[in-house]
Amino acid sequence: MRALLVANPAATTTSARTRDVLIHALASEMKLDAVTTEYRGHAWDLGRQAAQSGDVDLVVALGGDGTVNEVVNGLLHKGPDPERLPRLAVVPGGSTNVFVRALGLPNDAVEATGALLQALREGSERTVGLGLASGTPGTEDESVPARWFTFCAGFGFDAGVIGRVEQQRERGRKSTHSLYLRQALRQFFDDQHRRNGTITLERPGQDPVTDLALSIVCNTSPWTFLGNRPVYALPGASFDDALDVLGLRKLSTLGVTRLATQLLTSSPERGPKGKQVVADHDLDTFTLHSKAPLPLQMDGDHLGLRTSVTFTGVRRALRVIV
Repeated sequence: MRALLVANPAATTTSARTRDVLIHALASEMKLDAVTTEYRGHAWDLGRQAAQSGDVDLVVALGGDGTVNEVVNGLLHKGPDPERLPRLAVVPGGSTNVFVRALGLPNDAVEATGALLQALREGSERTVGLGLASGTPGTEDESVPARWFTFCAGFGFDAGVIGRVEQQRERGRKSTHSLYLRQALRQFFDDQHRRNGTITLERPGQDPVTDLALSIVCNTSPWTFLGNRPVYALPGASFDDALDVLGLRKLSTLGVTRLATQLLTSSPERGPKGKQVVADHDLDTFTLHSKAPLPLQMDGDHLGLRTSVTFTGVRRALRVIV
């Protein structure tokens, strides 16, 4: 088996020594080429090269969810083809690692490497669905390149929080739960649209839902993790289905407090509910429009401002080692 390891040297939970140990372990059982990423988008380029080469059987992403997202977008740059494209394996190296944990794999890099090697020996893999976000035809964003995401996207509030966190990290702050909490509070009080939402959800064959103040799109469940605690925004979301979407009509202090409480006490059987909550399951396609430009995030990566995004759920898009 020929494999390509794409390692992010800035991964927050793996040292250079740990990476060397993992590379040695993987190289002992396969023909391994290991490349360390050197710039933003490098993992994307490496994934694309692996897909084009025709002789790479497996791409291993060592890093956080951002590294995984780039590799996936490189692999699928010409669209999904699970039988032809290299398989994907993930060794967690970020602060949260939602994708790998949602697959049921260990959150520790060494344990995950052991599980990966065992899965390869046993031929254990699954074909997962992915989400695709693109500019909506007929809008000012129609020329924005489409991008794949593995576990979630957000349009509006949560993307604004992620943008603030990224700014803080560029200034040298560490990614911690307290940092996210502080930036969420600042985003809440600074959000001029929180009482009168600007987002409209459009689904084929259904009436539009207008004036949403928050929107979250999930490709799997849980939505994220707070340490070891899984958070279920849309418990029914699954890699085997299309996409789920959650909207909140108002970001009032009482409404956000209720939503936060429901998220913190959520479970695989129970997510946020209430008259201000809009949720839909297993949508093949839908569009989120906004009256004003809002931030967009995918897999925890802030992608700037958009006014309209069309989401598509693609079943059986990529083979993953589990």
